[in-house]
Amino acid sequence: MVIKTASYPRAGLIGNPSDGFHGKTISLLVRNFSARVSLWESPDLEIQPARRDEMLFGSLSDLVEDTRTFGYYGGLRLLKASVKRFHDHCGENGISLHSRNFTLRYSSDIPPHVGMAGSSAIITACFRALMRFYDVSITPPTLANLVLSVETDELRIPAGLQDRVVQAYEGVVFMDFAEKHFEQMGHGAYEQLDPKTLPSLYLAYSTRLSEGTEVFHNDIRGRFHRREPDVVAAMEEWADLTQQCRDLLTSGKGSRIGPLLDRNFDLRKSLYRLSDGNLAMVETARSVGASAKFTGSGGAIVGTYDGDEMFAALQTGLGRLGVEVIKPIIEPESR
Repeated sequence: MVIKTASYPRAGLIGNPSDGFHGKTISLLVRNFSARVSLWESPDLEIQPARRDEMLFGSLSDLVEDTRTFGYYGGLRLLKASVKRFHDHCGENGISLHSRNFTLRYSSDIPPHVGMAGSSAIITACFRALMRFYDVSITPPTLANLVLSVETDELRIPAGLQDRVVQAYEGVVFMDFAEKHFEQMGHGAYEQLDPKTLPSLYLAYSTRLSEGTEVFHNDIRGRFHRREPDVVAAMEEWADLTQQCRDLLTSGKGSRIGPLLDRNFDLRKSLYRLSDGNLAMVETARSVGASAKFTGSGGAIVGTYDGDEMFAALQTGLGRLGVEVIKPIIEPESR
């Protein structure tokens, strides 16, 4: 029997990047793309490479293009680290595992390096396959912590927590990462929101404008730990914007969140040096009346729009920049 599992990218709706600094965020799942893992019993334990792990190229230019698209690291390290962390978690919690071996294979069509959490989607899908193979239950908040630990502890990749939380819970999630919650529960306080409360949202992305998380977050983290007033104040404001957005959504006033998203981006712009391409993407979206902010580290934006005419204008304007524009699918289509 082949076990097949999936996980999906996410868009940070508001609050990011405060999720890495005890702030608050709201994030939503994007089912337009997916990371999928297949697992089956086999004589030896094997992790099979996918397209992004190939090291055979037709030419030098093919190698360069592959590196621009996928970076220097593929998904094999993600799966290997996930299996190791799953084993450690079970050992730490007295969970016995059977001795049968397995083969793992993954695939992903999530746009790489555009701040949509493609790596953690692969890890989450891997954990779900392992949980089924070994018949182990892991609660969503614990799963989110484990997936984060694969990246931060096993692979030393700087990361915030919001990606893994929404991928563990799915749908739309409000997250409060205040230190007191971690002291009391070992994780943040998470609330699932009704996707139907959201206004019309678009998502736009271009892999040409990507910035890796390792690059994007390093300087701001140092400035935060040095307690620079403007950075500390920004983290507090991002958390407040998130709370305002949550309150509007839960009170049926989701149509009013656009200015909050715009402020989220304007605050980020005041602190970060952003590329001209990323700025052009946001400015173009705003020029047709839509709101706009980064979904993550750059390369993709999310925002509100009003009606099909404005969505068509988004597609036309952003299309001139080589940017794809989609309507995010948040819930399974069968619902």
